Amino acid sequence: MLKPADPPRPGPDDDRPIGELVSRLVDEGKAYAQAEIGVAKAIASAKADGLKVPAILLAAAFLLSQAAATVLAVALFLALLPLLGPLLAGIASFAIFAGIAAGLGWRAVQMIRGEP
Repeated sequence: MLKPADPPRPGPDDDRPIGELVSRLVDEGKAYAQAEIGVAKAIASAKADGLKVPAILLAAAFLLSQAAATVLAVALFLALLPLLGPLLAGIASFAIFAGIAAGLGWRAVQMIRGEP
């Protein structure tokens, strides 16, 4: 046969007034909320740390693409002066800077996606 359940034993909280229990509950709720905020800050900080290097690479790619455009513009200007000599040098320098910028941008996108 089943044994009847024991009546609940009086605990240490049974003697306390309701106001004190509510105050304790509010304090524990505040501590829990503070802990949750701390976890959210830690997660946001970890995500921001993961984006620092890709952001730097994208900034470098942007600067190099500006340099490539400047080199191309100057090379085109110089190419029009004597009518063909500096154009090939301008195209070659543009290709070098544009290739570097494309490589840095490609690597930054890979890092953002989480690829090694």
